[in-house]
Amino acid sequence: MKKKAIVFFTSIVIFCSCENDMTEIKKIASPDEANIEIGKKIELLYSNEGKVRARLIAPELLRHRTKVPFTEMPKGLKMYFYNDTMVSESKLTAKYGITYEKSNEMIVRDSVVVINLKGEKLETEELIWNDQTQKITSNKFVKIQTRDEIIYGDGLEANSDLTNYKIKKIRGTIRLKNNPLKGE
Repeated sequence: MKKKAIVFFTSIVIFCSCENDMTEIKKIASPDEANIEIGKKIELLYSNEGKVRARLIAPELLRHRTKVPFTEMPKGLKMYFYNDTMVSESKLTAKYGITYEKSNEMIVRDSVVVINLKGEKLETEELIWNDQTQKITSNKFVKIQTRDEIIYGDGLEANSDLTNYKIKKIRGTIRLKNNPLKGE
């Protein structure tokens, strides 16, 4: 009888001491958070046929392991595009980016700027870069500033170094006399 009382008393103590708050458990084991990998101060290299084509630098990267996997850069990014001899031909910056692994596309948004070796500058609010084709496109308003002019338009198709581009619908062009890009 004494053994039964001790076992009963011990069971009650163990049962009462193992109390968990279900809201705390849900916070810790959230299914959404369990499918996210977080990286800080990230640097990624994109290659094609064994050659580095681009380098991505981001302060934070969130990799979502869902049915359709994607990666976010919610705190912005810098991307450098390289030629075959590893010379950086252009630089892209944006305040937000998202990539989709299956489509090989990266969408960048918010204050998107691309500057090439000649100092020509593209500004837009959204741009899509395709890793396979090395092309950038946009369906949004774009502004391109060259040594001689500023071109405004809607939509763009270009190579990643911005040396060959086509504005889909030009809104206007301003010719420049004393442009700081000219170096005069």
